[in-house]
Amino acid sequence: MQIAYIQTFPLFGEKEMNFREVLNLTCTLKTDLLILPELFATGYTFASKEETTEMGEFPGEETTHFLQLLSGKTGGIVVAGFVEKEGDTIYNSAMIVADSEIIGIYRKLHLFNKEKLWFSPGNKPPKVYRVRGVNIGIMICFDWIFPEVTRSLALQGAQIIAHPSNLVMPHCQAAMVTRCIENRVFSITANRIGTEKRGEDEFIFTGMSQITSTRGEILSSAPGDKTYVGIARIDPFQALNKKINPYNDLLADRRIQGNLLID
Repeated sequence: MQIAYIQTFPLFGEKEMNFREVLNLTCTLKTDLLILPELFATGYTFASKEETTEMGEFPGEETTHFLQLLSGKTGGIVVAGFVEKEGDTIYNSAMIVADSEIIGIYRKLHLFNKEKLWFSPGNKPPKVYRVRGVNIGIMICFDWIFPEVTRSLALQGAQIIAHPSNLVMPHCQAAMVTRCIENRVFSITANRIGTEKRGEDEFIFTGMSQITSTRGEILSSAPGDKTYVGIARIDPFQALNKKINPYNDLLADRRIQGNLLID
């Protein structure tokens, strides 16, 4: 299976330009699974709830149509972040699309910094989607620092974790090595680059998107300051083997009985 990510430099509020950047980066790309960054079409540094409402979309609108186009163009499943509307509520979400179908939407559980002012926290548990015979879980950016998210997806049978991100802290890329080792899953962290300054806020995004194997090997790593397409070939069924040796199994050995561990 070929998996890939795109590391972009979105311009705030310029959806059409950001769509074109993705199309330019994928003009010859064919892949089975493609991950785009968090909020790839809008940019990140919102200054008011009104801005998120203005740029938000209901499923089936502009960004959905673009992701369906991208899925058809690359031949792959696509996961990407967007500003989701549900009634008057706004979520920082990620959509998984295959061909012309919306497979599912994940709403970010753990909001970072001023995201808490503009978005509502996700109101649904992490879910694994079985698409084309592979189990794909989704988490978004700051979810990485809460190990329960990755473990929850692994317990549901995730083989690959799609991780759209807008990372500004320096630790995630190294932490994903641990997340993959302790759960025996593949992960694809699709980050963005550049500096975004609006009002009193300025964020410098770290780039360094990466694909990490079930044993913590870095299969692809992007630079910190350039747009980039990263690709790796994997056997997703390696993620079904949780054995460390004949006596130890990462999931079966968990001591949840008698409340020794929280399930």
